[in-house]
Amino acid sequence: MIAQMLLGLSILVLLHEWGHFVTARAFKIRVEKFYVFFDAWGKKLFSFKKGDTEYGIGWLPLGGYVKITGMVDESLDTAQLKNVPEPYEFRSKPAWQRLIVMLGGVTVNAILGVIIFAGILMYWGEKFIPNSELKHGIVASALAQEVGLQTGDKLVSINGEAVIKFDDIMSSKVLLGSDVAITVDRNGAPVNIVLPNDFTKRLLNSDKSGFVIPRMAFKVGEVMPNMPAAEAGLMIGDEITAINGEAISFFDELQSSLQTLKGQTIQMDVLRAGKPASLNVSVSEAGTIGFYPELEVMETSFKKYGFFESIPAGATLAWNVISDNIKGFGKVFSGDIPVEKSLGGPIAIAKKMYGGVWDWYRFWMTTGLLSMILAFMNLLPIPALDGGHVVFLLIEMAIGKPVSEKVMLAAQYVGMILVISLMVFAFGNDIWQHLLN
Repeated sequence: MIAQMLLGLSILVLLHEWGHFVTARAFKIRVEKFYVFFDAWGKKLFSFKKGDTEYGIGWLPLGGYVKITGMVDESLDTAQLKNVPEPYEFRSKPAWQRLIVMLGGVTVNAILGVIIFAGILMYWGEKFIPNSELKHGIVASALAQEVGLQTGDKLVSINGEAVIKFDDIMSSKVLLGSDVAITVDRNGAPVNIVLPNDFTKRLLNSDKSGFVIPRMAFKVGEVMPNMPAAEAGLMIGDEITAINGEAISFFDELQSSLQTLKGQTIQMDVLRAGKPASLNVSVSEAGTIGFYPELEVMETSFKKYGFFESIPAGATLAWNVISDNIKGFGKVFSGDIPVEKSLGGPIAIAKKMYGGVWDWYRFWMTTGLLSMILAFMNLLPIPALDGGHVVFLLIEMAIGKPVSEKVMLAAQYVGMILVISLMVFAFGNDIWQHLLN
């Protein structure tokens, strides 16, 4: 997972900094350094010089940078600012050119996100479980029951829009919305449920067993040897119809029944090749008997996109990432989502996003998401980020003169402190969450 994270971040940082580099060079601005990752304290893994630019790879994988001559940036190098601006310096160029240079990185990241998502839709397509396949409704977790759902409910609509894909129940419009209204069919009658605004916080603090899952009928699959099910004579293909005389139709009913009968011997009624049989089975203290279920098959829908239709679809996915981040920030600031649950550093990215198995679909989907997140985060009006520079340039264009170098430098210091503090918090939060889990 570390290799995937490093590869993904290297691609994103390289292309982000290339966006700044290529726009600076287009306006004949000198670029002194182009680094993927930081060469903190002058330490680097690799470097070479071509023309006026030193290209290299730093040792600290927290981003990257281009050092543009005549610009107050994260290097905080102000020596050159004491001299008269040279024609090749950033500060000697018109504000509109400098604005394009500052927007070069986020522009490339946004375009990259669209390209990645479009490529995924063309190559892998879109696969999902249609909501219509949930013929028996849902299995509601403890949290789902707390907010008003019940096992057996059939999803109808979310905020008045028909539920087409089962995954819509965990979409951003549910997780990041306010006063989200879910309509279900309960025993043939419509029921409206409004989720509390702290729903996402409660979901993040839940037992991680799933908010809702499809309710499915089942048969006995593999029977584990030397376990109570095998010793009682349970066989592959058996249909369990009752426990101690209580009817069983779905796998969640069996699980629930066994949990209430831990450590007891039960009477299990089964259908074997259409004929009824009865078995006496011991239930373990964990509430299991030792077999794997063969769940009913649910048909999935698949759509593969052509080149021309993949581009707008990829752009929609990319925009949704930006929109979700904006909504997510609102939830964090309102307290509906705890900061420690929403902010992750390199450990969280490697572990939760890229995962421990090399899967190219997951790799590119995660990299596309991170590309859009990087574009969004860099546009935030924080000094030391691209967005902070953009704000100062817009002010300059509005008042007709540049913001003083003293103010720029002070803002850069404040921004660096904020960014470093955020990184330290993210690292610390990663380690704390890792220890908790």
